[in-house]
Order: sequence, then structure tokens, then C-alpha cells
Amino acid sequence: MLAELFLDAAASCRDRSPLTHTLLVSAADDLTRGGVTAKVMAGSECDRGGTVPGLRFAGALHRLVLEGRAPTLAKHYPTAGGRPHPPTLWEDALPVLDEHTDELRALIASTVVQTNEPGRSAPLFGGLHTATRLAAENAGRRTPFCVKLLEVGASGGLNLRPHRVAYRVGDTVLGDPGSPLVLDTRWTGRPPVDLAPGLRLVGRAGCDLNPVDVSTRDGRLHLSSFVWADQLWRWERLQAALDLAALDPVPVRRAAGPEWLADHLARPERDVLTVVWHSVVWQYASPSDRAMGRAVLADAAARATPMAPLALLVFEPRRTHAPEKYEFQLLLKLWPGGVSLRLGAGAGHGIPFEWHTRPWT
Repeated sequence: MLAELFLDAAASCRDRSPLTHTLLVSAADDLTRGGVTAKVMAGSECDRGGTVPGLRFAGALHRLVLEGRAPTLAKHYPTAGGRPHPPTLWEDALPVLDEHTDELRALIASTVVQTNEPGRSAPLFGGLHTATRLAAENAGRRTPFCVKLLEVGASGGLNLRPHRVAYRVGDTVLGDPGSPLVLDTRWTGRPPVDLAPGLRLVGRAGCDLNPVDVSTRDGRLHLSSFVWADQLWRWERLQAALDLAALDPVPVRRAAGPEWLADHLARPERDVLTVVWHSVVWQYASPSDRAMGRAVLADAAARATPMAPLALLVFEPRRTHAPEKYEFQLLLKLWPGGVSLRLGAGAGHGIPFEWHTRPWT
């Protein structure tokens, strides 16, 4: 079972990260044969697929590389100045697994995958503009609402600064042109509203069961380790997002989503659009937390008014009509008013993205 989960993770990155694909396929074979990988993964044999044990394994090895403690393996990792050589990758990984078995096992057992991909701020930016305009139309306002942004499963909080990011859309730069984080959105189409006016955020907060403190070296290493090491553009994007976080700190509270949301949604604020946001979090939530979260949101939606509206904006994988296929969709619900839209779909890391607004079904 564990080897199958490694192969599932390998398949998900076959075309996007040859290094990670090769590593996980080799590790799955080693698991099947009862090699050192079985010792490293001891205690994780019954992990469910949503915890992606293969990516936790790959992230733990990457962390050792980033810390300079696996120099032979580092020659395969572009994030450490190396260049992948698939035929010898596993051969160079084995001594690291042997030498650091206990440490890797403890790290894998105690960690969760924390990509906190800043590229997802690009569809969020367009989605927030859409939500503010539609809420204003519903309330009969000429100007968009200010926004209070609440993120569930915020990790290190890197997507709680959509107004502080520079977005390159064709020949135009939107958002904050002076930002250290510049996203080439690679959009097909455009959001259904004007993006020229700036977003006005009057509140930002996030929660996570395992928040990452990005003000620390350990927190930066933790997030960096889950970037596929042969995707240097994502690595550079993450480092820029971490630099932005240092300039504009937003603490993330250690809390379960439903309870935290219930507290923050208890008192609607007039002239403020409250937006609940999450991205690639749903698969990690337990069925009970999902049910509780829906109930909390339904209760808050019943109290929403045209002058104190509520929105749910999520970027999550949804099953398509093709068997075993998923696409990452940006979905918007707005209360009151009954707005329920599928704004578009894109890559799991938010870039590229295609806008095509239609009803959310």
C-alpha cells in the first residue's frame, strides 16, 4: 500500500518534476524489496493517501540537501546548484538514507506537506476583484467593498498579501509594482470585472493546524523543502514570497478551521466584504472538520446582509468527467444574492490559469 502511494505521487509529477518522479519510483521499488526506505518509513505504513507520504519523504531528503548535509546527493538538486542525473540519483540517495535513517523517519512522521504556493495568489487576486464588484452590485454601491480576508489552512500565510504582489498580465503590471514578488500570471482570458482599481484590505488572518513561522530559518527551510527541486522558477517565487512576508508580517494562528472560522464570522462588519479562502487544503481535512466547516459557513451566510456580505473563494482540485482526473478550479459563492460561480481552472500551483466564468455546479 505504501509503495502504491509513492507511485501515485510519482505519477503526479512525472511530466513536471523528473527528479522527484525518479526518486519516488526508485523509493517505491526499494520499499517493495524491504530496503532502507522501509526503515525510513517505519510507522507510516498505514498513512492515508491524503497525507502524501511520498512527498513527505522527498521533502525530508530535500531538506537535508538544503542544510548542506547531503553533498553527494546535492549534485542532483538545482536548488543547491546541482544538475539532475537520473541514472545515478538513487545510487547517491542510498547513503543519505542509511546515514540519516532515524532523523528522516522522525521528520517524515512529524511533518505535513506544506507547499504554501504563492503562485495561487494570482487567481485569488482576480477572484477577489470579482467578489468585491459583484457584492457592490448586489448592494447597489458604486464603489467596491473593502475586504477582510480569512484563510483556512494558511500554512505560512504567504497568500495573505494579494494586494502586495505585482501581477504581470500581458504588458500590464497590476497590484503593487514595487513588490519583491512578481507573478507572471500566464492568464488565458480575463476575470469578468475591471482589475484596475486597487484592492482595499482592512483585515487579514489565517489559521492552520501546523502553522509555519516564516520569520525563522526553520520555517523557511520547511516550506522550501517541499518545492520540487528541479522547478527553479517555483523555488525563486517562494524565496520572493518569503522576502515579502518579512516586510509585511501576518501571523498564522494554530487552530482548527471550523472553530477559528466560527469566532471570526460571529460578528458581520458593515461596509466590509468578508472573504473565506482556502487553496489545496480540502484533501487534508477530516470528514468531520469538513462537515463542521460547512455548518459554520452556512450559519454565517444566514446572517450576511447586502451591506455586510460574505464570500467563499476556493482554489481546490475537483474530479472531472475523465476517470481519476482532477482539475484545479477557482470557485466563488457570495451571500446574500445567491451568486455561485466557477471562475476558471488552472495548474495546481496557480499558474497558468484560464478564466471562463460559468455557474458553480
